[in-house]
Amino acid sequence: MTIISWIILGLLAGAIAKFLLPGRDPGGLIGTTLIGVVGAFIGGWISARWLDHPVTKDFYDGTTWVAAIGGSLVLLIAYRILFGNSRS
Repeated sequence: MTIISWIILGLLAGAIAKFLLPGRDPGGLIGTTLIGVVGAFIGGWISARWLDHPVTKDFYDGTTWVAAIGGSLVLLIAYRILFGNSRS
């Protein structure tokens, strides 16, 4: 997959993570979108590095999507823990 594919996947993964974990986010829509993109990269890296399951080059592979959404969820939870009270 190209970098553009990872960005698109991250945008979609961020939206899915936001749907699965609703509530107010300190960063709003733009922050959640960026967390989705970064989470997709982190999820793919963790999957390839420690889970011994390299991400395939296919955009429609289920493992790729699970890794991207999982990375986005972890990053969104960490972001809420660190910066959750900055916006009241």
